[in-house]
Amino acid sequence: MATFHIPGVALGIVENGTVTMRAFGVTNVDDPLPITTHTVFPIASISKTIAATAMMRLVEQGRVDLHAPVRKYLPDFRVQDEGVSRDVTIWHLLTHTSGWEGQVAPPGAAWSYNNAGFSVAGRVIETVTGHSINAAIRDLVFTPLGLEHAGTNPAEFLSAPRFALGHFNRGNGPAIPQRPFSPSTSLTAGGVGLCLTDLLTYARFHLGDGTAVNGERVLTKATLDLMKTPQLRKQANDEDIGLPWHLRRVGGVLTAAHGGTLGGHILLLELVPERNFAIGILTNASGGWRLIQDVERAALKSYENATFTMNQAIAHRGLVETLPMVEPLATQPDPAPYLGRYLRPMNAVVVRAERGGVFVQVRPNAGEPPPEMPVRFYGPDRAVVTGGADQGQSIEFVRAPDGRVTWIRVTGRIAVRVEGGA
Repeated sequence: MATFHIPGVALGIVENGTVTMRAFGVTNVDDPLPITTHTVFPIASISKTIAATAMMRLVEQGRVDLHAPVRKYLPDFRVQDEGVSRDVTIWHLLTHTSGWEGQVAPPGAAWSYNNAGFSVAGRVIETVTGHSINAAIRDLVFTPLGLEHAGTNPAEFLSAPRFALGHFNRGNGPAIPQRPFSPSTSLTAGGVGLCLTDLLTYARFHLGDGTAVNGERVLTKATLDLMKTPQLRKQANDEDIGLPWHLRRVGGVLTAAHGGTLGGHILLLELVPERNFAIGILTNASGGWRLIQDVERAALKSYENATFTMNQAIAHRGLVETLPMVEPLATQPDPAPYLGRYLRPMNAVVVRAERGGVFVQVRPNAGEPPPEMPVRFYGPDRAVVTGGADQGQSIEFVRAPDGRVTWIRVTGRIAVRVEGGA
């Protein structure tokens, strides 16, 4: 916390059913109340697993078909491409494979982190249940699991006994409170808030057989296992996507995780299903991802003797992350197949070769672009940023079925190639 200027952290471990929790630091540097195990944090994209839990309850009840088109439940649903509007399924929504963000890929063609898909999933839940998404999530997940401090809107967060205000870290400077608090605009993509105690209760449920702490059957174990079963490989790295858990093997041990990023909050929930182990880390600063990855990796090593291998490619899990150990290829590939301009609605990504190296730059539609990122390849279609603020982060190139490099994935989101040879 001192190294990365993190004001507050709530940290918990589940080990064979035993829960251990610790709270560190303060809720707000300007009004420093101690963090407790009941302090509410917005959990951002970890909310996607809660949305999927609700959806899978509806699947088990026979009210939703996981592989049915979205239009079965939302007849007026429409995106830019009419074929996609017709064919995209609930499964595509929960696996980040709908191809949206300007329809930069056909459904299922290229894995790309996608908030919009979960927003649509929320509307499906509303339509099927006949309730607002707030009420549906409470009825389907919060109440049966006994999540006492869980909420779905800022009024509920801020009325909790304590709320962890988000903070921004600029460079290596101190944490600055985020005002005003900016909640997620989508409940199912990132709008849930809860405390560490509730988060670990939720983790124990997903490690269990589908019964809640009060003995109520909420899901079958087969469905919980399905949610942690690979649905497809994320191209150009070593991870799979479940429903919607992000799956990787660390030292041969399967982990199922989801992180969250919301302005001044960075968070992680990670399960190790075969070892009945989980870790939850909640931070209230934008630099919290640095603390999270270090603590997560230390915990996996300490508790499970699980460590990453050299050049083990990682993928976006809802929070920024750097490669644990990387050694670029001694002979770098010909950069020509990768060069060019890649487009998505919010920005363009340019890949250039000059000064004896390869550089990637994300160019927003408005404002000054950040500095170019120098990259070197450490595997097929896999590059690592070798300098600057993004050093250690992975960038992946994704090929179409004909073998051409068609997409670039930066921080989990793809852009489609529109010009080559830049």
